[in-house]
Amino acid sequence: MKRRNFLSLGAAAGATLWLPRAFGAEMLQAAHGSAGPLERGYGNLLILVELKGGNDGLNTVIPFADPAYYQLRKNIGVKREQAIQLDERTALHPSLQPLMPLWQSRQLAIVQGVSYAQPNLSHFRSIEIWDTASRSDQYLREGWLSRAFAQTPVPAGFVADGVVIGSAEIGPLANGARAIALVNPAQFVKASRLVTPVSLHERNPELAHILDVENDIVKAADRLRPTQADAQLKTVFPGGAFGTSIKTAMQVLAASDAPKSRASAAAPRAQPDSGQGVAVIRLTLNGFDTHQNQSGQQAALLKQLAEGFASMKSALVELGRWDDTLVMTYAEFGRRPRENQSNGTDHGTVAPHFVMGGRVKGGLYGVPPVLARLDGNGNLPVGVDFRQLYATVLGPWWGLDSSAILQQRFEPLPLLRV
Repeated sequence: MKRRNFLSLGAAAGATLWLPRAFGAEMLQAAHGSAGPLERGYGNLLILVELKGGNDGLNTVIPFADPAYYQLRKNIGVKREQAIQLDERTALHPSLQPLMPLWQSRQLAIVQGVSYAQPNLSHFRSIEIWDTASRSDQYLREGWLSRAFAQTPVPAGFVADGVVIGSAEIGPLANGARAIALVNPAQFVKASRLVTPVSLHERNPELAHILDVENDIVKAADRLRPTQADAQLKTVFPGGAFGTSIKTAMQVLAASDAPKSRASAAAPRAQPDSGQGVAVIRLTLNGFDTHQNQSGQQAALLKQLAEGFASMKSALVELGRWDDTLVMTYAEFGRRPRENQSNGTDHGTVAPHFVMGGRVKGGLYGVPPVLARLDGNGNLPVGVDFRQLYATVLGPWWGLDSSAILQQRFEPLPLLRV
């Protein structure tokens, strides 16, 4: 079976397909950085969380010591006494309080000033740039993860390269990766085999091949779907669509957490069993395009994000996966520093992004906003190219040739404990 075809389970949209984890769970380790030397490869899971619509960074990671912040945001600025202070000039939105245990244990990194040269402020074009890791004047067909898996395929026994939960958009897995889309994870509909007419093999062999590959994945995922008891986690997940997506993601990992495959922290990693494994999971939190009445809307979204991350961390520890999982946010762009007349913010350039995990070296990274240095359009200048985040995943996390995949050399960020 050829493995580099784009997959979209259109006929099974809304089906919950259970995929097992790549390797046996390691012994649970202490939550405060007891991980051993960093191992590379697809045994390290990547969880991407898209903040769809473009999150307002200045009200997420707040430069409260800069007087210009309150001049630019007289109505929507977060009051200093309500913000959660991180250092002498930086604070978090109060809705992000559930992230503080991660911050205090230095398992949460915040990368400020992330964007790219000559940023595009169209939702559709900018997310295409992020998904393909292209330049702003370059058009690439394959997602950056698809190029990674084409260069270095995941182990042959993996059920899929990646799983997309809560969205029909395949994003960075487009046009090459073997991806399963769980559009509606709250509803289980058993996916039956897709029918491929015999004549289709003659009239359109490429389409027939894609359907055959889809069938293989549908059957494998259905075969590996655990019972309710097998997938039961003690972690309490938040409500709402995002909480359901996180719970589904954790159950995907729980599916293969069999006692017979457990390995001690000192023992070599077990090789994946046939039909097991996934390298990346992508989740989406919608609603960040806050052109009007931003304050309440963003507060609710950031609360979902923070509570979801806290429950995700608990579940990953429970599954023995915290030390081999990297969770990273991304979005098409940030928002303008100056509030608009509708008590919202319009499309801007840079934004901060969160990276968390048991092997993350927590703290503030990147370039903090200097509001006295806005460009001619009233936007903040780029401080960190987003492809440096990708280079960190591809190089230090997975051990791949990031320059070949990203078509340019980008310096990884020092976010991981070595």
